[in-house]
Amino acid sequence: MKARLQAVCAVAVVALALAACGGPSMSVKKHVTDLVVAEDYERASAYLEQIKQAEYGQKNAVIYYLDAATVLHHAGRYQESDADFDKAEKRMEELYTTSISKAAATLLVNDNMQDYSGEVFERALTNIFRALNYTLLGQTDEALVEARKVEVLLDEINRHRGKKNVYKDDAFARYLDSLLYEDAGQSDDARISREAAEKAYQWYASKYGTSAPDFDGPKRGAGDGEVVFIHYAGVGPMKVSKTFQVAWKDGLAAVHSATADTQDAATKQQVANALAAGAAGDSITVSYPEYVQQPFTIVDSEVQAADRAGPTILVEPIAAIAVKDLQDRMLSVRGRAIARATIKFLLAKVAGKEAQKKGDFAAILTQRLLAAAAAATEVADTRSWTTVPAQIRMARLAVAPGTHELTVRFKDASGAVVKTRAFKVVVKKGKRTYLAYRTAQ
Repeated sequence: MKARLQAVCAVAVVALALAACGGPSMSVKKHVTDLVVAEDYERASAYLEQIKQAEYGQKNAVIYYLDAATVLHHAGRYQESDADFDKAEKRMEELYTTSISKAAATLLVNDNMQDYSGEVFERALTNIFRALNYTLLGQTDEALVEARKVEVLLDEINRHRGKKNVYKDDAFARYLDSLLYEDAGQSDDARISREAAEKAYQWYASKYGTSAPDFDGPKRGAGDGEVVFIHYAGVGPMKVSKTFQVAWKDGLAAVHSATADTQDAATKQQVANALAAGAAGDSITVSYPEYVQQPFTIVDSEVQAADRAGPTILVEPIAAIAVKDLQDRMLSVRGRAIARATIKFLLAKVAGKEAQKKGDFAAILTQRLLAAAAAATEVADTRSWTTVPAQIRMARLAVAPGTHELTVRFKDASGAVVKTRAFKVVVKKGKRTYLAYRTAQ
C-alpha cells in the first residue's frame, strides 16, 4: 500500500510540476487578451503583475516581461516598457546557449522543462519594440541602437544555423532604420538601410504576401513636416497542442536522429537501454504545437490631417511570420516530439518487464503509473508572446507645421469604418512626428 501511495504521489508531483512549467493558462491568456481588446492597459498591467509568480514563474520570465512590456508600450508608458523589454532581452541572451543537462531533460520529459528563451522572431521584435519606444520618446540615437541590434542578432543566428534558419531578415526593422537615419541626418546610412529593406521586402512578398511600402514617402511642400502613424492591429496567433499517431519503426528513426548529437551520458544510456528492450508492433501518441490565429475585426485604417489623407500599409506581418516560422521548422519539431514520446514509451516498457519478472504487484502498479505519467507528460510547448499584435501597419502624411487634429478611421475587411479616433499632433518644419495606436478588436 505504501509503495502504491508513493507511486501515485510521484505521478501527481510530475503532473503539477509540468503544469507550473507551461506558462499562463488559457483562461489567463484570454483574460489578458480581453483587457487589451478593451484598451484597458492599466488593468492589464496590474493583472500581469498580480499573477507574475503564480502563472509565469521563473521558467517563463521571458514571456512575462514581453507581455508586460507590450501592455506598457500601448499604455504610452514607454520608459517602463523599455525596462521590461530590456529584462526580456537579457534573459533571452542568457538562455541562447542551452545547457546540455536541460536539453537532455526536454528529450526525456518535454520542452516545457526548459526555460522559455523566445522564438527568433520574438527576439527580433523585442528590439523593434524597444526602438519604437525610443522613437516615440523622441530619442533617435537610442532608437537606432535598438534597430541595429536586429541586424546583429539575425546575422549571428544565420551564421550559427545556416540554412536551418528560415527567418533571415526583418524588413520592417530595416525600413525603420532608414527613417531613423534620415531623422538623424545620416543620408548614406539611410540609403544602405533602405536598399536592405527593399531586398527584405522582396523576400516578405514571396514568403508572406506582404508588398514593399513606398519608400519615398509623401511629397512634402516647402516647409512641410511629416506624420508617421503606426497602427498595431489585431491579436497575435496562439499556440495550441495537436496530437497524432506514429508507427513504431518511425519512432525508432526519430530517436536515432534526435539523440545523434546528444552528449549527456545518462540520457544516452537510458535511451540505449530502452531501445534494447524493444516494443515492436506498437504505435505512439505524439504532441506538437501549432499556431491558431485569433479573430479580430479591424484589419485596416486610414489617416487624415487637414485636407490630406492616406491609408496605412502593412509593414510587419507578425502573425504570418510566426505561423510560417513554425511551419518551416515543423519537420524538426515533430521529429523531436516523436523521439521524446518513443523514448518515454520504451522506458515504461522496460520498467514493466522488470516488474513482471519480479512478480511484484506494487512494482507492476508503479510501472503502470509511470506509463500513465509518460502519456500525461507528452504535451506540446504552447508558450508564446500573448500580447503581441498580429500586424504593424504604417501611414505617412506630409503636413504643414503647426498643431493639427489627426483623424484615424479604423476599418474591417469590407472597408466599413468600425471606429474613429482623433489625435492632436504637433508638426515641426522638415521633421517627422511619430504616433502609435493599438486596436485588438
